[in-house]
Amino acid sequence: MNTEQPSYDDILRLFHESSALLKEVSLIQKEVSLIQKEVSVSQKELSVSQKETDRKFQDTDKKFQDTDKKFQDTDKKFQDTDKKFQDTRKEIKAVNESIGRLGNRLGDFVEEMVRPAAVRLFREQGIDVHEVHRSVEASRDSDDIEIDLLVVNSTDVVAVECKSLLSIDDVNQHLTSLNKLKKMLPTYAEKKVMGAVAAMVIPDHVGRYAYKQGLFVIAQSGDHLLIRNDAKFQPKIW
Repeated sequence: MNTEQPSYDDILRLFHESSALLKEVSLIQKEVSLIQKEVSVSQKELSVSQKETDRKFQDTDKKFQDTDKKFQDTDKKFQDTDKKFQDTRKEIKAVNESIGRLGNRLGDFVEEMVRPAAVRLFREQGIDVHEVHRSVEASRDSDDIEIDLLVVNSTDVVAVECKSLLSIDDVNQHLTSLNKLKKMLPTYAEKKVMGAVAAMVIPDHVGRYAYKQGLFVIAQSGDHLLIRNDAKFQPKIW
């Protein structure tokens, strides 16, 4: 079998083709190397970014934990404060109830002081009373009335309100009772009704207010009770 030998030109052409292929392969290898470097840089940047992100997540998580702890501490303080507030309210309520009970007892004490002196006091004012009725109560037509002391004779009635410390509200409440006394107690409908207030302590402005409303003002002076109203006073008649 005859094998044709390549000519010099064929060898030279193959050499050039091989050289061109080698150059192309070399270029491709360089490009691959550059790509690998870029990928490596990107991986490093990604790794750094991931680490930074992880760090930020850790910092954020710590901040959330710290914030949650602060919320828990604040909530505990609110609960402690609310408990103290509730305890204080209970204490204030207990004190108010004690003061109320004491005020009622002092009011009863004033009533006991005024009752035996009432006839004398009003006779000194020219009102010849001779009966004293204590704690007079009545209810009619969904309304009610309570008078601490009712000092009466055949023509006159004096309704007395007794307090430990007299206030403007006490005076106004007594005036309301006087306005409906004849309706609630028709036994006295034909009588001349007058009003009085009595107390252990009567502030000056309250005493003046009661005086101007036409009420007798009974107060303690030393060991005795007296009616403060002067000679010019004219009681209001209901």
